[in-house]
Amino acid sequence: MSAAAARVVDLLREAGQTVATAESLTGGLVTGALTDVPGSSDVLVGAVVAYAPEVKVRLLDVPAELLAVEGVVSQACAEAMAEGVRRLLGTDWGVATTGVAGPGRSDGHPAGTVHVAVVGESGRTHRALHLDGDRDTVRSSTVELALRLLEGVLLSVLSVPGGTVEVSELDVSG
Repeated sequence: MSAAAARVVDLLREAGQTVATAESLTGGLVTGALTDVPGSSDVLVGAVVAYAPEVKVRLLDVPAELLAVEGVVSQACAEAMAEGVRRLLGTDWGVATTGVAGPGRSDGHPAGTVHVAVVGESGRTHRALHLDGDRDTVRSSTVELALRLLEGVLLSVLSVPGGTVEVSELDVSG
């Protein structure tokens, strides 16, 4: 079980808030990490695996024009996916992953190019990542970084009783 996923579930539960995920390159792995945590059903509402661009448009309301201009491997796409799943499933928070897991390039981007976004009522947070490693490494690193990004956002905006939570950095240098 991911320690970051456990901390996210605890933070959300204590705050009485919910989350949904929209995943492309991670194909449901972020959701899987959250569901590995006992009690995650208190906070995780659902997920959309939007691997194909048409699914991003049809289910998550990502504007087709945005994809035509920015592409699926972009900050704009990640943020639109996070907002779309949040709105679709009626949650406090939306988390999205999009990018290129590899082994080769996609849409002109090299493997390891990843965008992760967290969207909530308080705003949007995005991280552009350039990860080294094979397909499995890129995907597993993305899951951990998405959960840590969500955790960081939650710690910065939620007033959670019970003291402080220690957050460590993940080495993504490969």
